[in-house]
Amino acid sequence: MIRYKFLLFLFLPILLCMCITVNIHSDLTPENTFTDGIEGPATDREGNIYAVNYNRQGTIGKVAPDGKHNLFVELQNGSIGNGIRFDKNQVMYVADYTNHNILEIDMVTKAISVFAHNPKANQPNDLTIAPNGTIYASDPNWSNSTGNLWKITKDKGFQILEENMGTTNGIEVSPEGTKLYVNESVQRNIWSYDIASDGQISNKTLLHSFKDFGLDGMRFHKNGNLYVCRYGKGTVAVLSTSGELIKEIQLTGKKPTNITFSPDFSKGYVTVADRGCIEQIMLN
Repeated sequence: MIRYKFLLFLFLPILLCMCITVNIHSDLTPENTFTDGIEGPATDREGNIYAVNYNRQGTIGKVAPDGKHNLFVELQNGSIGNGIRFDKNQVMYVADYTNHNILEIDMVTKAISVFAHNPKANQPNDLTIAPNGTIYASDPNWSNSTGNLWKITKDKGFQILEENMGTTNGIEVSPEGTKLYVNESVQRNIWSYDIASDGQISNKTLLHSFKDFGLDGMRFHKNGNLYVCRYGKGTVAVLSTSGELIKEIQLTGKKPTNITFSPDFSKGYVTVADRGCIEQIMLN
């Protein structure tokens, strides 16, 4: 018994140290692979990650799961992308904030077309796509800390859902397509809405309010929790659908802009503006 106690005494500090120092985040790409305008990101079925402003503004980069990276496409006519999403058919949609567009990109031919345009939009920022194909977009006006919320379809284009919110930024539809979630960066609020069969929204409810730091992109994990980038704090907050803050995951960079997941949801990929790279986090 004394021998076992001695062994436990000997190895316990090592075991504790291993538990404390396990690193759940690492760099998928080197620093400055992207500009400080890095955003997006979105994952295709093969696990490749796409993010905007690869090496220079106005581009989209492609990053393999092993970290190998290259230029995917260069946008045209002065367009600069922000949020990226794939629909169920693996068509890519990009929020083009300089030209007030939602762009559509064919993944095979890499042909770029304008899916919808509205010159009255401030600067389309982030996107989400409902299971029925309806696109929702945040549209902040950073100069006066306000923002709009849009519903976007091919036949009707941009349709305003709510004006003069706070600085609308991160946006997400629940996996079943019945709830829309939108956050306000400066005001640090996350709102939820019910989505009707026609895509309209109602029953605006405050999901969670933070006391400090900004908010940026957010995504649902298959575990049902909402992962929210805390811009300026360098963390990803994990919220339940009831609004409970479950935990925060620490990153190396301080300015995470958005998050996507691997196809099996075992990893999260976070675009980090102050480092110009993608950090990956290991998830349970």
